[in-house]
Amino acid sequence: MTRSFRYYDLILGAFVAVLLCSNLIGPAKVVQLDLPFFGKTDFGAGNLFFPLSYIFGDILTEVYGYALARRVIWAGFGAMLFATVMTWVVLAMPASPNEPFSAQLQPALETCFGGGWRIALGSIVAFFVGDFLNSYVLAKMKVRMGGKHPWARFIGSTFVGQGVDSLIFYPLAFIGIWSPQTLLAVMFANWVFKVLVEVIMTPVTTIVCAKLKEAEGVDAFDTDTDFTPFSLKR
Repeated sequence: MTRSFRYYDLILGAFVAVLLCSNLIGPAKVVQLDLPFFGKTDFGAGNLFFPLSYIFGDILTEVYGYALARRVIWAGFGAMLFATVMTWVVLAMPASPNEPFSAQLQPALETCFGGGWRIALGSIVAFFVGDFLNSYVLAKMKVRMGGKHPWARFIGSTFVGQGVDSLIFYPLAFIGIWSPQTLLAVMFANWVFKVLVEVIMTPVTTIVCAKLKEAEGVDAFDTDTDFTPFSLKR
């Protein structure tokens, strides 16, 4: 009999919600902040919230293990793929001439949600590879450390996962559009920012994991786990 958990489904829903909002709403706006050491920095607003998906991924792997985290990553992947296809279909359909604001609405929707196939492809591939690497590294580090020093594996797995995410997304989306210097600068700045979010949130992540382990009665160690990403087995 497969064991059920009280909070697993809620975390799954929160993960997918953050992922979709970060990729659908966030990229529509570029913000500029004056950051210490970096000065005035431009980046997509979605990057303010996208690191939360990695924090949820850390919690899932740390508490429930790689296999259950893998199911959530596939749920997020399917949601992103469906949202992308739905966006393309809706934007391609002709607007009704009876809609009083159709002349203004269609261009606005295309600006907000019609980011182009390269951005969509980059987001989906980068998420898939980066999240699986994040979960894999965390699970391996937990076994190697005997469950000690959770802060190290939260930060270490995010360092790897977010680094690969940035390394995949930005070249796929913007190579040939941005100069090499701009591409490298934006990749590096976003990678550092996402890792800093993880560092700042690590105390919260650690407390949440401890509370969940106690409430669910589980503390998974992936000692005999099949780490293939292409499975939905628990």
